[in-house]
Amino acid sequence: MRKLLVVFTLALLGAPASAALAAEATPINISYQPALYWSAPYYIATEKGWWEEAGLKPNFSTFPAGAPQVAASAAKSWDVGGMGSVPALLGAARYNLLTIGITNDESSANLLMGSKDGYAKFSKDPKLIKGQQIMLTSNSTGDYAVTSCLRKWGLAKTDVKVVNLGQAQIISAVSSGNGDLAGVWAPNNYTLEEKTGARTLCTGKDAGAIIPGALVARADFAKEHPELVARYLAVYVRTVKWMRANRAETVKMMQKFYQQGGVNLPDKYLEVEIDTRPMYDLDQQVKIMDRSHGASEVDSWMTKIAEFMKSVGTISDVPAASAYVDPKYMKMVESDAKLKAFATSSR
Repeated sequence: MRKLLVVFTLALLGAPASAALAAEATPINISYQPALYWSAPYYIATEKGWWEEAGLKPNFSTFPAGAPQVAASAAKSWDVGGMGSVPALLGAARYNLLTIGITNDESSANLLMGSKDGYAKFSKDPKLIKGQQIMLTSNSTGDYAVTSCLRKWGLAKTDVKVVNLGQAQIISAVSSGNGDLAGVWAPNNYTLEEKTGARTLCTGKDAGAIIPGALVARADFAKEHPELVARYLAVYVRTVKWMRANRAETVKMMQKFYQQGGVNLPDKYLEVEIDTRPMYDLDQQVKIMDRSHGASEVDSWMTKIAEFMKSVGTISDVPAASAYVDPKYMKMVESDAKLKAFATSSR
């Protein structure tokens, strides 16, 4: 009775018929990393009740970084999720993960920072970084950004001493004066700037590296439940559409979401997140994954990342992007009238 009343009320308010996409909500296991810009849509969609509208009952699991998130997929502890493009490709190589969409362009949000003293020294002559210690999280988008920055300055990863640490450990080390160079991703760079006066030496964007975030699915789950994967994507891109149309409320909700993950930032940094990290709505997702004229934009981005991963020995071969980047599920959203109406709503 309650569901009938909800549907009837929405109809009276002029809501699209797609507001009720399924009679019963189907469980789906979703993984992500907390307190990140690209994962905010999971929180917003939950607060807005859009999972239920799409006929899904999400069960969320969170991870501190992509590598442990990828490893958990082997145990089938989650079905779909979001992560950095580097772990997504690692997951494709080792655990048959599919990239089914893009969360955001985080080229500016993965970077190499210098402590207050380190920045003063290395910003004048980056080649002085040779032989220095850099703290970073291996097999991450941050790792890719740092390597790209070193290459920009004529340096190789072998020219520095890499210390593999989690992001929280890196923040602690810089805060306590135990490191001058740190590879991080947002919002950890804002935390370092606020707490320690650290500054950005180079971003992935500065080094010409396009670093997308990936929406992913276990291949076996996607094959068995394509309609659930499509609904999951519809919720994500619908939230992106809403965020664009409701910036002030988005910032407030991001603040709450980040605080839940233990990150407290002034609104100015949340505004920077929005301004420097483009997200993709349904039309844009379909466009960047389109192969009608050859390799898609996403194919090209992921292939360059795969080449980086091979160069540092993480993978042995560069796989064809067509083997793991699958536009099928985003196209399913576009081709289903009700699902598309839901996915393109900004209300």
